[in-house]
Amino acid sequence: MSFQRKVNRLSRELYRDARLYFLTLCCLDGRQVFTDAPIVESLLQTLKLCCQNHGFKNYVYCFMPDHLHLLVQGEEKSDPLKMVKEFKQLTGYYFKKNTGGRLWQKSYHDHILRKEEDAESVVRYILENPVRKALVDQTEDYPFSGSLEFGKEIFKM
Repeated sequence: MSFQRKVNRLSRELYRDARLYFLTLCCLDGRQVFTDAPIVESLLQTLKLCCQNHGFKNYVYCFMPDHLHLLVQGEEKSDPLKMVKEFKQLTGYYFKKNTGGRLWQKSYHDHILRKEEDAESVVRYILENPVRKALVDQTEDYPFSGSLEFGKEIFKM
């Protein structure tokens, strides 16, 4: 009897076009890695590079202590699977080089927003995550969230 891993992705052609993607990447074993500003800043620079390399706009990000939320939008030929793969490979490599351990758990969660879904509610959900987890009282007080596209203006939307 052979073991077959559960497929947790939609068909590849659904990951094309200028769509909005809500992504969640989790640290291995729920480790709380994203509590240190230099680590988060390094990952943020890599995220910026990967978004540029693959034609994505980052509308919002939030580095929670043990996971990362993103809302990104691709161009017509953008492939979020390739972008996330590159991001996890680069950041995982440097993390292992510096700490000796693995950063990411296998795979990640994704959700392609449908036309009728409200992107603003996803933005609010992501930005309010630190408040829900009692890390800060107000969204704009959390140091590890924002937008590569809109900067701190995202908090006024």
